[in-house]
Amino acid sequence: MGGIPYGATIILRRVLVTGADGFIGSHLTEALLAAGHQVRAFCFYNSNGSWGWLDALPESTKIQLEVVLGDIRDPLCVREAMRGCEQVFHLAALIAIPYSYVSPASYVDTNIHGTLNVVQAARELGISRVVHTSTSETYGTAQFVPITEDHPQVGQSPYAASKIGADQIALSYWRSFETPVVVLRPFNTYGQRQSARAVIPTIITQIAAGKRQVCLGALSPTRDFNFVADTCSAFLAIATCDQALGHVFNAASNFEISIGDTASLIAEVMNVELEIITDEQRLRPQGSEVNRLFGDNRRLRELTGWQPAYGGLEGFRRGLTCTAEWFSDPTNLACYRPSGYAV
Repeated sequence: MGGIPYGATIILRRVLVTGADGFIGSHLTEALLAAGHQVRAFCFYNSNGSWGWLDALPESTKIQLEVVLGDIRDPLCVREAMRGCEQVFHLAALIAIPYSYVSPASYVDTNIHGTLNVVQAARELGISRVVHTSTSETYGTAQFVPITEDHPQVGQSPYAASKIGADQIALSYWRSFETPVVVLRPFNTYGQRQSARAVIPTIITQIAAGKRQVCLGALSPTRDFNFVADTCSAFLAIATCDQALGHVFNAASNFEISIGDTASLIAEVMNVELEIITDEQRLRPQGSEVNRLFGDNRRLRELTGWQPAYGGLEGFRRGLTCTAEWFSDPTNLACYRPSGYAV
């Protein structure tokens, strides 16, 4: 069995995106619509009826969507949202590492039990594919580089531990019941709409708000940053590849850079002089800090032909420029609180 070549379009009857109201989920929803798919967007229920970041999409895009408000922790709700869909892109999760120190049980409930609800419903409903979203945090600090999919998984935070559990639940359904599951493991995704809990929006929003002294945590850890458009194209590439079933794939740029050098590059892109101040509350506990992430994307490249369009230093600069332009728009910046620390 072979996969559809990367860049080819296949029209599916209907796909579900869980976590469609979030950062990556909203971008993936746009990408799927642009590729011709019928998209049902599963968003977290709230009393205001908000669609999260989907509310910011153009009306011409929103009218193409079928939106369902619910809770990934509720198995009945999840099953009904999945009914009638051919594929599921499972992105709903709690992702903030600092908050996982405060409320670890909620990460187990959302990330592990939520994933169980998705794969169990997929098994019962005969869904043709579940693309489950993992994270490079499951690897912990690199024991060798570049990090391949065979790297040991080390939970250095409750968040990372919950995602390891979620990954294993998803893969266990493939092994136990042949539920068609693929695991995509994006490295550090950044871009427009990202939460200021992440380091790149933290830096950009502070600069955009006029600050020239920027508060950060540790500067020495390295990261392999993926522009959100590349992460979305990785989802599209893996979704139609028959040989991917039951396997894990890194979506990485194959480029690492320290947090300190990232801050300097952002300052250069935004044309400012920057002073960095270490904020103790932004530091992870010593044993919880992931000191190095540098991913190997060979498996995804060789199987699907996917390539990061924003890879390498020059690609990273282009991605940061797009991101900074979006955050610098006063309308967008007003959605954030640059003066405070978001846990």
